[in-house]
Amino acid sequence: MSEDQVMELAGRVALVTGASRGIGKAVALKLAGLGAKVAVNYVAIEANNKVDADNVVESIIRLGKEAMVVEADVRDSEAVRAMVEQVTDKWGKIDILVNNAGINRDTLLLRMSDEAWDDVINTNLRGAYLCTKFALRSMMRQDWGRIINISSVTGLVGNVGQSNYAASKGGLIAFTKSIAREMGSRNITVNAVAPGFIITGMTDKLPAERKEAILAMIPLRRFGQPEDVAELVAFLASERAGYITGQVITIDGGVFA
Repeated sequence: MSEDQVMELAGRVALVTGASRGIGKAVALKLAGLGAKVAVNYVAIEANNKVDADNVVESIIRLGKEAMVVEADVRDSEAVRAMVEQVTDKWGKIDILVNNAGINRDTLLLRMSDEAWDDVINTNLRGAYLCTKFALRSMMRQDWGRIINISSVTGLVGNVGQSNYAASKGGLIAFTKSIAREMGSRNITVNAVAPGFIITGMTDKLPAERKEAILAMIPLRRFGQPEDVAELVAFLASERAGYITGQVITIDGGVFA
């Protein structure tokens, strides 16, 4: 990294949803490392989520950077509104939004409950819609913004037992392209990142034989790390990516090259 890129996000304010662990945590740490003030979102569904979010903020503060914890269920319009207000009240604006919060409830369609469908769609897609809608107001006032949506290669090609997850991530891609067209004239870029197999708590639950089968399909012969995704997100959040919008960038080790 060149010397002028070390603090290229200095003065920027970022909100990262689902940032207590996994990809969201790596993104929050990376953006903070480049100088951004980072709001670390979590949802109080599991007791450990707050502890994990607090630990992320403490790690950022130890780097000598600024961070805050913001609790909100991204499915809830009023909770998202309050979260965005909390960030803007503290730091005056939001420059960068990373819609990372996501869940899966995998099962074959004929066995899928309405609740499993609704939970995934509401968290992964409705959540991004709400966060984007409220954060855009700040970005439009300053005629600058970066929105990065964390989709998935599953949203591009589908996957057995993940019709709800694939639908949410595919919808997120269409959402990305639409908002990029709406916001282009305001110097706000909107892009999607589509990770393949990334080592996170979600993927750790897969059986060993399934992981081996996936590894055999990856040309780079390794699984991705959350930090791999964070590097791409950081680039898209920077001035260097100012002419990139409405794009879907896969980061999958070459599986779908």
